[in-house]
Amino acid sequence: MTDEPRQYWLMKSEPGEYSIDDLERDGATYWDGVRNYQARNLMRDRMRVGDGVLYYHSNAKPTAVVGLARVCSESYPDPTQFDPEDGHYDPKSDPKNPRWYLVDIEFECKFDEPVTLAELRQRPDLEGMALLRRGQRLSVQPVTEREWRIVCAMAGVPAD
Repeated sequence: MTDEPRQYWLMKSEPGEYSIDDLERDGATYWDGVRNYQARNLMRDRMRVGDGVLYYHSNAKPTAVVGLARVCSESYPDPTQFDPEDGHYDPKSDPKNPRWYLVDIEFECKFDEPVTLAELRQRPDLEGMALLRRGQRLSVQPVTEREWRIVCAMAGVPAD
């Protein structure tokens, strides 16, 4: 771990692809398949071991933050970009100069009750949160420490 202050993130996953229950069962996983340069840059350049993650179920009813995870590896090349049999294969990516990166995350907790997108939108103190901005669709987003603490409080879990 570095001496840099802990950072916070929101990572989206469709529950049919990989849910908080899957992460709880597995304990940890690699966050592969990100094919957006801005999200890639966040994982590759800014995420550090120990950073906090709000685990968000997208394309769900309701969409919601459903638990917490923690970044448990530095970034490294996403191996799926080199596998022609994988749905995330990128024929333009070169193993000598990889295009796509990932981090590993580990399970921290599942919320007793999800914190829904509608509930987040009702909080004036969260109006600047990236998730709530019009047109924001990134699967990996920065979260401020203040936003982290508010969401944790809404879920009734410790923020540390």
